[in-house]
Amino acid sequence: MQLTIARALQGARCQIDDIEARLLLQYVLNINTVFLTAYSDFVLNHEQADSFQLLVARRIAGEPIAYLIGEREFYDLTFKVTPAVLIPRPETELLVELALSRIPVNQACNILDLGTGSGAIALTIAKHRPLAHVTAVDLSPDALAVARLNAEKLKVDNVRMLAGSWFDGLDQEKFDLIVSNPPYVADGDPHLEQGDLRFEPRLALTAVGDGLACIRQIIANAPQFLVSGGELLLEHGYDQAAICQQLLAESNFINIFSHLDLAGILRVSGGQHYDRPLATS
Repeated sequence: MQLTIARALQGARCQIDDIEARLLLQYVLNINTVFLTAYSDFVLNHEQADSFQLLVARRIAGEPIAYLIGEREFYDLTFKVTPAVLIPRPETELLVELALSRIPVNQACNILDLGTGSGAIALTIAKHRPLAHVTAVDLSPDALAVARLNAEKLKVDNVRMLAGSWFDGLDQEKFDLIVSNPPYVADGDPHLEQGDLRFEPRLALTAVGDGLACIRQIIANAPQFLVSGGELLLEHGYDQAAICQQLLAESNFINIFSHLDLAGILRVSGGQHYDRPLATS
């Protein structure tokens, strides 16, 4: 029996989500949603049928859909992703929105993205603020290779990619804004053995001990890399807002805040740092 688009989707729906089945079939056939809907009687050749069934089997085994098709939408852009990078998530869009609200449209400024991974945060900021000079840092050469591919694909030329651990290699550079979505999952957290997290790079997910090691390091060192009045914005875990605020205060940040994501979870915390304490009345 010939395998048509309609039959392929019908069989896959019994095993995986309908939207995921459609994405996988569009990927295999290199077609868009309109073609998928309009030509449901299109017949797959043997190679296409085998490829689709293999991807469905891999998805059943738990592999993330983003890794299977090699891309994920984030904000208003599409990013290439591989198992070398964390899959961009909708909640991280909040970090981008808060960053963009602080970056002038018509003025040059220096932005630092720590732990850039696929480059989703840095490149989205750079795309929307073309006058900004964005520096993206990551420890993983494989992750930086993906970020560079995304920069080329998105035609973004105002981002500098650097290999290193957090602030290493930045000398005495100063930035108007530092952003980061660092590893913040604790060692041994049971969520690491569930869903997409099983397949994502542990280096991008977990921090030593309670999950706050990277956050502590970033907050403690950020002041020396910020201009006076510069800001730090950090994504963190659902239960880490209070400790992030405490750490920011201990490093002499002011105007400290935490912001809710769309799920009502305190997801991003930040603050402002001045070279000298502001005068109080």
